Amino acid sequence: MSKLIKKVELNDLLKDDQSLMIGGFLNCGTPKELISIIHAEDLKNLTLIANDTGILGDDMSSLIVEKRVKKVITSHIGTNSETGKQMNNQEIEVELVPQGTLVERIRAKGAGLGGVLTPTGVNTVVEKGKKKMQLKDKEYLLEEALGADIALIKAWKSDTNGNLIFRYSARNFNPIMAMAADLVIVEAEEIVEKGELDPNQVMTPGVFVDYILEKG
Repeated sequence: MSKLIKKVELNDLLKDDQSLMIGGFLNCGTPKELISIIHAEDLKNLTLIANDTGILGDDMSSLIVEKRVKKVITSHIGTNSETGKQMNNQEIEVELVPQGTLVERIRAKGAGLGGVLTPTGVNTVVEKGKKKMQLKDKEYLLEEALGADIALIKAWKSDTNGNLIFRYSARNFNPIMAMAADLVIVEAEEIVEKGELDPNQVMTPGVFVDYILEKG
């Protein structure tokens, strides 16, 4: 069965109230075309899991501005002032997570682990509501694994089986998120036929990918 999917077919996959992981780092490696589909479908009450909430004025930030998101789990909101404004007005729930901890929570989900132990945030506001553990002479926080209903991923190249190659720093959160969601949808700059990618360059095996957005 082909993994290629048309925009119109995504209507049956993307729904209100879902949790979405969106790859990228301040527009680098962000699946902008997939985000535009969220806007077109007028989705709402979403839980957004991402490194940041975009730069005010871009498609990512517009998810917040248009109040499509009820909760965001992220490491950085400083480039989108609307996120902070809505948080202060109690219009959105924001869970701020140290960036390394966010990555490891997502990685833990993909690896089938229950969570990770980290010293980051001990004796700060970050530890509120979390289990603290002591190993030898050091204290750690138990950070639970973090998954999502759907991951929206941006790749440089994909073959028709969903094997992915990322380019330079656009790799960032994308391969980790591709392992941690129930359904993975990829936007690729270039799609090639099966067998055309050098297996030694593949960074995310196609087994993790459910759909690839068709070009055009």
